[in-house]
Amino acid sequence: MIQFFKAGAQGFTEIKECEPGCWINVEVPDDNDFSFLIHKLGIPEPMLAYTSDIEERPRIEREDNWVLTILRIPMRSHTSSVPFITVPIGIITGKCSDGASFILTICYHHTELLADFIDHMQKKSICAINEPQFILRMIFSAAYWYLTYLKRINSMVSHAEKELERSVRNRDLLQLMKMQKSLVFFNTSLRGNEVLIARVRHVFSESEMDMDLLDDVEIELKQALNTVSIYTDILNSTLDAFASIISNNVNMIMKRMTAVTIVLMVPTGIASFYGMNVNIGLSGYKYAFWIIVGVSILITGALCLVLRRCRWF
Repeated sequence: MIQFFKAGAQGFTEIKECEPGCWINVEVPDDNDFSFLIHKLGIPEPMLAYTSDIEERPRIEREDNWVLTILRIPMRSHTSSVPFITVPIGIITGKCSDGASFILTICYHHTELLADFIDHMQKKSICAINEPQFILRMIFSAAYWYLTYLKRINSMVSHAEKELERSVRNRDLLQLMKMQKSLVFFNTSLRGNEVLIARVRHVFSESEMDMDLLDDVEIELKQALNTVSIYTDILNSTLDAFASIISNNVNMIMKRMTAVTIVLMVPTGIASFYGMNVNIGLSGYKYAFWIIVGVSILITGALCLVLRRCRWF
């Protein structure tokens, strides 16, 4: 899907056709979109292919008159293996063959970020004047969504902890491990975006950038990184604690089973002796059976009291 937006006093307004200086937003491109971008706008095909790699790292590179900026943004996962992932989005700036300049964003996944970015720019009447300001605002929006998803992860962790307090189940532990994976993805991507900020400083001059906006972006990224670090430590501690609880429960169960085995050995041993085909005392006594049962009960009871004092029960 391809969209065209024109910058104005009220932010970005969607238009029907491509105009000089417009913003071209492409999500999940198809063959027609690629044909338009490569043949009409003259964008190098490798630049379009870079962002298709889910593992692509944040960076800035130049090729002829084109500048490609890749940053990683968060999104909901469509698989059950992990709740949230990060994907690359490419921001291509430059001039086509007729000299018209524009900004192109291309992402091979549907995300909540881009729709929110457009809506926010319109509501706040923000207009990205030039390329570095547009890139900084996109990074700022990505940091905001990292924090948003981190809050949701924290809520999911709290819910899983409450479920585990009732009963330790594999399903809840696996859910915690999935969220741990998301935090690893977030941490790696945020650090890559942080390095990208340094590259933006190097590629673009201070006169082109809004330094106040740059400071805000750096603060937001640091806040997201600190939040990821805190949640990761909490989640690791939680998993370690529940691992210890599971191990302790197993030990308690084994100890109780051993105690029960010891207790049952007493009547079993007595019955075994009196079941032998040899002459044993009390064989001709009328109440021999009840005497043997009574002795077994007394010894078993005494053994239970001893084990209880040792806290084996």
